[in-house]
Amino acid sequence: MTAGAPGMRDADAASFDLAAYFRRVGLDGCPATLAGLASLQQAQMRAIVFENIDPLLGRTPDLSPRAIWAKLVLAGRGGYCFELNTLLEQALVATGFSVRRAMARVRMGAPIGGPRSHMALLVTLDGAEWLVDAGFGGPAPVGPVAVEGGREQAIGGATFRIVENKDAAEGVLERRQAQGWWPVYAFDRLPVQQADIEAANFVSANWARSPLSASLMMNLPRADGRISLLDTALTIERGGGVEKSVLGSRAEMARVLAGEFRLDLPDETLDALWERIARP
Repeated sequence: MTAGAPGMRDADAASFDLAAYFRRVGLDGCPATLAGLASLQQAQMRAIVFENIDPLLGRTPDLSPRAIWAKLVLAGRGGYCFELNTLLEQALVATGFSVRRAMARVRMGAPIGGPRSHMALLVTLDGAEWLVDAGFGGPAPVGPVAVEGGREQAIGGATFRIVENKDAAEGVLERRQAQGWWPVYAFDRLPVQQADIEAANFVSANWARSPLSASLMMNLPRADGRISLLDTALTIERGGGVEKSVLGSRAEMARVLAGEFRLDLPDETLDALWERIARP
């Protein structure tokens, strides 16, 4: 039995073109198993880049299924959590998984989180619950994390766990660092309505204090590492090594976006983007 999140209509799931989605992420298919769940999450993360170009340029992303499909699948663009995880949710439901949405507070090392401005997914499989997230854009896992309290799990070359914060009624996703356990974000299990997602999307895209409207952030996991961009600062992690550089021109930015991130953007978008990130 499958279950979509509140706000996802049966018609949306029924009309989802699973074959076209599989072509976009480079899969032939996906069984409704834990291995299938992991392969689906990883395939989408490697194929569809996390990017916040629209919010950075003053555009609030349209979260309708048709708009997300047109942008992420047909146009070959990326997006941020509300877009990426909505697409992944639809693919999971169409594949046969039981999934629901969860709102989260980003911590990034802080003892408490900010507003409920991140959306993740919870998948129930054979009686166990898994945190699945293809839209964080930071040091998050590239595969499902068992919600079972405190169990350490090696995923994509890093170690994660989820611990319960009973005072806040949240599960906290933590990543093990050299200095100890580092909180990534905290999620709750309250029912999520589409209105919650739309409100968080608007705040994330328009609030002056939102990092998503202030700086360009791009992230793409790869088989050999990860590539990320923060404004003009490019970081390439490959084979255990890290290469860092600074984009010095619009032409260099366009070359990196088209090559490393596989984004084919119109000239007017590239012009506006470079003007935005090259500010003193």
